[in-house]
Amino acid sequence: MSKGLVVLAYSGGLDTSCILLWLKEQGYDVIAFLANIGQDEDFDAAQKKAEKLGAKKVFIEDLRSEFVQEFIWPAVQANAVYEDRYLLGTSIARPCIARRQVQIARQERAQYVSHGATGKGNDQVRFELTCYALYPQVQIIAPWRIPEFYSRFRGRKDLMEYAEKHGIPVPVTPKAPWSMDANLMHISYESGILENPKNHAPSDLYQMTKNPEDSPSEPDVLEIDFAKGVPVRVTHVKEGTSKDTPLELFCYLNEIGGKHGVGRIDIVENRFIGMKSRGIYETPGGTILLHAHLDIETFTMDREVRKIKQSLGIKFSELIYNGFWYSPECEFVRHCIDKSQENVEGRVQLSVFKGQVYILGRESPKSLYNEELVSMDVQGDYDPCDASGFIKINAVRLREHNRLQGMLLCKATYK
Repeated sequence: MSKGLVVLAYSGGLDTSCILLWLKEQGYDVIAFLANIGQDEDFDAAQKKAEKLGAKKVFIEDLRSEFVQEFIWPAVQANAVYEDRYLLGTSIARPCIARRQVQIARQERAQYVSHGATGKGNDQVRFELTCYALYPQVQIIAPWRIPEFYSRFRGRKDLMEYAEKHGIPVPVTPKAPWSMDANLMHISYESGILENPKNHAPSDLYQMTKNPEDSPSEPDVLEIDFAKGVPVRVTHVKEGTSKDTPLELFCYLNEIGGKHGVGRIDIVENRFIGMKSRGIYETPGGTILLHAHLDIETFTMDREVRKIKQSLGIKFSELIYNGFWYSPECEFVRHCIDKSQENVEGRVQLSVFKGQVYILGRESPKSLYNEELVSMDVQGDYDPCDASGFIKINAVRLREHNRLQGMLLCKATYK
């Protein structure tokens, strides 16, 4: 008798292949679900492998367009960055994958979902909070948190031996001595030789970006058009070519950014679960968009509104990182950020060159920039005499602070 039906988030790699077979050993029927979110993967080979391992069904879902429009674009609107540098490529992808996993589980009347995330990382939280939020009755099987599983498989060597014993096709040696996660947004590298934060990243680690030293000696100049804070067109100024569908646009920015080595970072970050980890990330297209969006946003948004929106963006970034995409607070913050973007419209021209993004100019029909008002050559609708009162009012507290310090100093002198 089957213990029930499980939808496994399957990658085709060593871990989830072994998990698929292990779940079957435990008496479950398994549906393998593989999400295409832009990673370099032989999906046909992965499907055949899952079928060979005994998956009852295999779903391979192309989620690239919805990943860009429904997850990356809100992050762009928010200028979402975790701990000042990480653009959240893995964090944003997890709710996209888990949402479809839950949809398949409901469709197939599966009582369980499963994943291959470790018991020390953030991904277990992101997957499971999404699953519980969208399918409250679901039961989750997390093998790397089950003593029977992690006591049996203490590391990659045990998994390799299990795979060999059961005829699971895997590489003889790991592709690289570190762990990778790839999607349209980025590639992340961690674990293995990178666990010592002092170790430099090997030169052959990066796959999405060129070494800036080896990048072209001529910049690429782009124009990016925004509407409501979302990029709607990118144009290569010299070539005159444009991309205007979300998926093509973002892939093109990845291509240009990758060619010039844009978007590499090496950080030690604070995991939600309470430990620090070292991660290396490549986010070329997202980095270009962050620079462009920050510029057009400053050009078109009121200063005080933008201050509030910046604090919301920080909160949004934390919620994404911690796995709360499908939470009432995240829905509220997204709604506020979306409202703030109503007038974020216009065009930014920028140069991409040797690992850097340089803003060259901007224009917008909804700009708050008044050339006559700010000009040093034209008086405009502004009376400079007003500045005297403005300065004196702002100086009141400074004068009072100085008066108090003087009194305290005087008292100390006569003691």
